[in-house]
Amino acid sequence: MKKYIMDLTVSRIERVHERYVLIRLTDDKPLPPMAPGQFAEVRVDDSPTTFLRRPISICNVDSEANELWLLVACIGDGTRRLGRLQPGSQVSCVLPLGNGWTLQGQRAPLLIGGGVGVAPLLYLGRCLKEGGVEPTFLLGARTKNDLLLIDEFRQVGRVLVTTEDGSAGERGFVTNHSVLQQEHFDLIQTCGPTPMMKAVAHYAHEKGIACEVSLENLMACGLGACLCCVEKTTEGNVCVCKEGPVFNIERLLWQN
Repeated sequence: MKKYIMDLTVSRIERVHERYVLIRLTDDKPLPPMAPGQFAEVRVDDSPTTFLRRPISICNVDSEANELWLLVACIGDGTRRLGRLQPGSQVSCVLPLGNGWTLQGQRAPLLIGGGVGVAPLLYLGRCLKEGGVEPTFLLGARTKNDLLLIDEFRQVGRVLVTTEDGSAGERGFVTNHSVLQQEHFDLIQTCGPTPMMKAVAHYAHEKGIACEVSLENLMACGLGACLCCVEKTTEGNVCVCKEGPVFNIERLLWQN
């Protein structure tokens, strides 16, 4: 897929949590094709400590509004500056980068996310629904106040929730949810904290369910040149930004 360097305009920015903002970007030309699971490298301007672009998952592409959605966790100087952007601001993005999720061949996909890892699942769910497949989302958080974009997910598919304190949905982690014992899924697609993804991958491997994970290794260049994001796989070391970020768990060494 062709890559672009684009100066996009902030059309809207919304603080969805004390640590997260949803940035909507647009352009005077139609946005290029983007696949769910891909990401953008975003330049941070006016930051003396941020020299490299920040990799941010493509959260959604609204073709009617010609908008790209980025869910940003404001945890460092660079991302905090992105969180302070105003409508009309210009943002330089390199996109779309990486390889995305499988969209064909499943009838009952389960999309599991935690934290900012829910971001790429929204666009994935929308594309599945547009293809005639109804997705089930299983979203985990510490408390109900930490659940992100729940209303947006409910517009796309069925939403199940776990919280560590039991304030919403079932108490516990996503791998404790009763739906995993009560229903059959033919593909699990997950993104979130590494321990969560490894637990989901272990469950899927034991049950013989196909599973894809979106890795969040540190990615500096986004093009496979800097070797910051190398992951060991059954085929040797690969750059997550170029070969992934989405991998079938059978390619990873997590089960060894």
